[in-house]
Amino acid sequence: MPLNEPGLALTPEPRSVHEARRWVASACHSLGRGDLVECAELGISELVTNALLHGEEPIAVHVRGTAEHLRLEVCDGSREPPVLPTAISREPDDLLLTVGRGLNIVAMCSVSWGAAIDEAGKCVWFEPATAPHEDVYPLGEVFVAEQTAPWQPPAGASASVISLPGLPLHQLGDQRRHYQELRRELRLLSLARQDDFPLADNLTRVFKRFERALPRTMTTQINAALARGDAVTDLSMSLDPDTASVIEQMLDLLDLADEFCRAKRLLSLARTPRQREFQQWYFGEFIRQSRGEPPRAWAPTGPGRSGSKHVS
Repeated sequence: MPLNEPGLALTPEPRSVHEARRWVASACHSLGRGDLVECAELGISELVTNALLHGEEPIAVHVRGTAEHLRLEVCDGSREPPVLPTAISREPDDLLLTVGRGLNIVAMCSVSWGAAIDEAGKCVWFEPATAPHEDVYPLGEVFVAEQTAPWQPPAGASASVISLPGLPLHQLGDQRRHYQELRRELRLLSLARQDDFPLADNLTRVFKRFERALPRTMTTQINAALARGDAVTDLSMSLDPDTASVIEQMLDLLDLADEFCRAKRLLSLARTPRQREFQQWYFGEFIRQSRGEPPRAWAPTGPGRSGSKHVS
């Protein structure tokens, strides 16, 4: 399985549990972690079952973390937090009753586990153990993404006017999904694996500064265009002139994340060449125009290009 393999999308039907078990077993073997297969299959079965019973579409399974600290996630569109277990029974009959007890079973099979909730829904994750626990079980935690207030220009303050003509919304949506996944990945690493990944905390702070720098009007315009069913839109917004340096940091961070993935220090986060090209243009326009340069429309290069109206 390539390290930038997308997650496994699941349909809301019982056979998805078996499909997810087979997929994570293949992922473990491809990463040289066959020792995790037993717990990975058992834990993923319970999380997928819970998502099918109590979650909302879209439902998907992801492989995150690193080969050393492999993390499996089941994500769905519901923002309802999972109910953390208060006690785990060792009675054989109870262990067979997995419906409604999925997190108990996940805890038994985990080194650590928890849930992350953001505007897109929730992901319940676990690091599979090499064997089910006999006595002591790790406690799970629910991490709720912080809502960062976007920048608003003070009255009378000077600001740069940024224009993004012919912005392809499909490409933008793809970029936003990648951004949200990367942000969540680094946030979880900074919370759960801070000793192993001290850089994750610093990178998470860059994300916060970046989100604080973006104007509210940007999200409003994008949401209105999506509601109309537009394929492209023309954006115009005011931006703090000092934001360019924050966005430059973000571009460097995205390149660094790709390097981490290629070095197997992160899984499933490397961008495709088209994603990188789009992000270089997208973030580059904020930087260029903050310096007084004129707007440039999105014009992809290479196979499949279709000018500034490109929608892939």
